Amino acid sequence: MNHSAVPATPAAPIRLALVDDSELVRAGLQSLLQTVAGIELVGTAADVHGALELCARTRPDVVLLDIRLPDGTGIEACRQLLRDDDRLRVLFLTSSAEQSVVDDAIRAGAHGYLLKEINTPALVQAIRDVAAGHSILDPHITARVMELVKGDPTGPLLASLSPQEHRVLAKIAEGLTNKEVGNALGLSEKTVKNYLASVFDKLQVTRRSQAAVYYTQALRKQ
Repeated sequence: MNHSAVPATPAAPIRLALVDDSELVRAGLQSLLQTVAGIELVGTAADVHGALELCARTRPDVVLLDIRLPDGTGIEACRQLLRDDDRLRVLFLTSSAEQSVVDDAIRAGAHGYLLKEINTPALVQAIRDVAAGHSILDPHITARVMELVKGDPTGPLLASLSPQEHRVLAKIAEGLTNKEVGNALGLSEKTVKNYLASVFDKLQVTRRSQAAVYYTQALRKQ
């Protein structure tokens, strides 16, 4: 007896919000992203206030955020957005490659940082990667961020992690949840939380995205 194959359930589209003070940039990105399969642009905003309102109303998966906004900074917006919704993924798209700005963005909890010179396929892939739980840095600023990591206490402190803490952090950098890390390493979810608390303390960070970015950059340095 032949049975018809059950069709796979299509994955839900990535809900994306766009925040940029330039009307031209917003229009261009909106036109571009509306043609991309698997990404649903839920709205745009031009400032911090608009970004907070938009994300509260539409609950996007990813927000594409500029650094310089007329009523504040994307850094401030990032912190507030993540306080309001800790499941949100923040991806900066900006023209600023200043080391201090990149540092501030990472410390604010950003999951990715891209320059506006990026090409379309790379931008689309970055959105998908960040939505999937990965941390992304523009290749043009990787060298600068590596200098930041080398000059920051976090860099050397990676060496202070125990082998098990390294394994846990490696899984976190892959975008796994605490439960998934536990399943992969044969640990309880509570044990994973305890390891992460120790990792955060040693690396002097407060967010898993910060720890993941530093870990990823340390690997690239090797």
